[in-house]
Amino acid sequence: MLYLISYDVSTLTPIGRKRLRHVARECENYGIRVQNSVFECELTYEVFLMLKHRLFQLIDPTEDSLRFYPLGKQGRDKVTHLGIKKPLDVTAPLIL
Repeated sequence: MLYLISYDVSTLTPIGRKRLRHVARECENYGIRVQNSVFECELTYEVFLMLKHRLFQLIDPTEDSLRFYPLGKQGRDKVTHLGIKKPLDVTAPLIL
């Protein structure tokens, strides 16, 4: 299933900037960055729950926020994209 994950991590302190790097790195392990703090991730429900738990461990809920949007199995077909950075189909075959 396709999930859209967005985050807003406070970067006013060095610790906040470190949290931001950790959240971004974790999201990069599971999906494609489509905006600075937005990722499209093709995940099973079990992997989604694991990632959600891991991200919640990384943030400070008093300063940061996470949002998870389940777009469903057909979600990619409903996305409209305008501008640069052509969307990458993470379900397409990878040719090396």
